[in-house]
Amino acid sequence: MFESVLVANRGEIAIRVFRTLRRLGVRSVAVHTGADAGAPHVRAADEAVLIPSYLDIEAVVGAARRTGAAAVHPGYGFLAENAAFARACAAAGLAFVGPPAEAIEAMGDKIRAKRTVAAAGVPVVPGRNEAGLPDAALAEAALATGLPVLIKPSAGGGGKGMRLVRAESELAGAIDSARREARASFGDDTLLVERFVENPRHIEIQVFADSHGNAVHLGERECSLQRRHQKIVEEAPSPLLDAEARGRMGASAVAAARAVGYTGAGTVEYIVSADRPGEYFFMEMNTRLQVEHPVTEMVTGLDLVELQLRVAAGEPLPFTEAPPLDGHAVEARVYAEDPARGFLPTGGEVLLLDEPAGDGAGVRVDSGLAEGTEVGGAYDPMLAKVVAWGADRAEALHRLDRALASYTLLGVPTNIAFLRSLLAHPEVAAGRIDTGLVERSLDELSPAVPVPPEVLAAAALERMLALESDDPDPWAVPDGWRPGAHAWTPWIITPAGGDPAEVRVQGRARDALVAVGGAEPVRASLARGGAGDLALTYGGRTLTFRAARQGDTLWLGRGGHAWALAEHVRAGRGADAAVAGDGVLRSPMPGTVLAVKAAEGDRVAAGEPLVVVEAMKMEHTVTAPVGGVVARLPARAGAQVALDAVLAVIEEG
Repeated sequence: MFESVLVANRGEIAIRVFRTLRRLGVRSVAVHTGADAGAPHVRAADEAVLIPSYLDIEAVVGAARRTGAAAVHPGYGFLAENAAFARACAAAGLAFVGPPAEAIEAMGDKIRAKRTVAAAGVPVVPGRNEAGLPDAALAEAALATGLPVLIKPSAGGGGKGMRLVRAESELAGAIDSARREARASFGDDTLLVERFVENPRHIEIQVFADSHGNAVHLGERECSLQRRHQKIVEEAPSPLLDAEARGRMGASAVAAARAVGYTGAGTVEYIVSADRPGEYFFMEMNTRLQVEHPVTEMVTGLDLVELQLRVAAGEPLPFTEAPPLDGHAVEARVYAEDPARGFLPTGGEVLLLDEPAGDGAGVRVDSGLAEGTEVGGAYDPMLAKVVAWGADRAEALHRLDRALASYTLLGVPTNIAFLRSLLAHPEVAAGRIDTGLVERSLDELSPAVPVPPEVLAAAALERMLALESDDPDPWAVPDGWRPGAHAWTPWIITPAGGDPAEVRVQGRARDALVAVGGAEPVRASLARGGAGDLALTYGGRTLTFRAARQGDTLWLGRGGHAWALAEHVRAGRGADAAVAGDGVLRSPMPGTVLAVKAAEGDRVAAGEPLVVVEAMKMEHTVTAPVGGVVARLPARAGAQVALDAVLAVIEEG
């Protein structure tokens, strides 16, 4: 085993690898950029080295040599599937914890990969994959294959440049846009044509091979719950496959690995028809550890990172055939995104973090977070993975739901509540899933629902509680008291991204009547509990919220939900205007202002584009919600803006 290993990555995967290194007694080295100097993965390593970029091969190799590391683990993303990086490690005398550069190259080109595995007897999707096909030949190939077809880039992945074509009239436009996006994303506009499998399921096989001629599979993972070709929930084993199908697909995956002289961990991905589970086709091979590897670990009892390290050190695999699978495991990915706003990327400071503990109850969390972590738009939005094991699928799903319900992250909007809705979907519970289920069910999974009245009540009472003291001046307490009678104290509560609401309170926070909007008053009280806890009694129910404050914003969390109450001020002069609030443009995501299309004093029409914000290579145009005059315009081109930062204010008239 190696004495020291450098991990050329960040976030949860770096911390995950460090955990195994620590258990094995191996010294760990982290790399980090200037922006990540205080990141959790830096603190988790024995030593850390500053580099200009996680993609700087020379800097990463140099850091490994300066710190005396014997091997480099690339994690996933960044340089993990970069053949030039694997060669640079070898040239520097470093063991690359991954496959040979030749295998990375063979599987990195989809056209070459399909030809290679087809020659080894692995079934591939019918279509045409010759390099350099011009537009006319691609269109001809699509019609010959039979519509519907997928037009796909040969390079890259993640769904970029992929187009589904169902009608001949769509072909020319699809080919043109696919080439354009492939060229922009990968620097290569080579395209291929594949038959589109109706009701497709995405099932992948985990393979391992060593340098002693051993190659085995470790079962499959079902990855069909996706949105825009990005995985959300994965599980092992697949509810679709039986032992016979698993054996055939596993043998096929091993053949694909052997075809390129593979060593280490790899994943062979297949498209499988939900209607014909016996029919499967090779899609691609990922020449690295996968994000979803924990579900395989939980049903096999193996540490895949340890296996990677031992194989890279020249040791043989400790088994020569597929191990038995025990129980069922399901993983959910926690993303910094807002389902209520079309899954726009989010960000901010982690104000309060309470992740489910790995207490032996079948729950595991792989996370790159800590309180105080600043989540920005420079990297992938995945923050953590919550994984649950059960004796059967139903138990695993139940445990995962309870774990997500107990997961609290305040300060950064996430998809946790969406994940709970997805797990509760009847088709998911029954195992009747395919890659289009999430997109078809978005209206059910993320409905536009108002902030619950108890949340608004808690926000108003929290403000009153903060203003009260042990020995208050009775004239200073905002309890609505007046000589001869009690009056109502009105507050304006503005949920982030939502409409302002009026909450009227009579009495003190510990004993009050609360009327939310136009509803009847409800007896309520609020008290502070342990660190970050608020206990609300509202209409006879007692609810506990986790709470954190950031300036004028109060964050409340409960049951996997998190609410950012961006403005909650005592109503007074101008309250009616505050409730209207229609002329305030806020940034829908943290990012960079690319363009400002107006100036203060300009008259604009409703729907007119005013500001363009970019984050994670996604552009969003913010338009004027009302017609009027631009009274204020804080947005400046090139400036960084936070989620819900005011970009412009329009006065009607």
